[in-house]
Amino acid sequence: MIEINGLAHIGIRITDFEQSKVFYQKFGFNVVREDYQERVVVLQHASGIELNLLDSANDTNEGSNILMDESLRYPGFTHLAFAVSDIDHVQSVLKVQGITITEGPVRFGDGSTSVFFRDPDRNVIELSLPQVQSQVQPHERKS
Repeated sequence: MIEINGLAHIGIRITDFEQSKVFYQKFGFNVVREDYQERVVVLQHASGIELNLLDSANDTNEGSNILMDESLRYPGFTHLAFAVSDIDHVQSVLKVQGITITEGPVRFGDGSTSVFFRDPDRNVIELSLPQVQSQVQPHERKS
């Protein structure tokens, strides 16, 4: 067996470095490396999460996310989920920042509560409060 020691980074294919940097900085990510020869911008968060923004996206999909917005279901990673400590505060901040919640709050069978939204390239992001009751009355997610 291979011993895995943690998650090194998450690579996100994007279309515009500047737009994506501004978006992820709203969540506390800071630029630690910009290498336009390698076509990557590396962002780090105080929590230890590292994102690699890769500007190699094909932008001919008319604003849809092929993994989440199409009727056919293709294999692949569908979303990022970040743990948070206060889902009510998350909703307030997203509203102030002008970020549209596309689903939620949703309470799952394990007791966690989440909200979902999209980044500028329509990648899905989930902010999740693990196994704690939220102040908000979330709807139950339908399978």
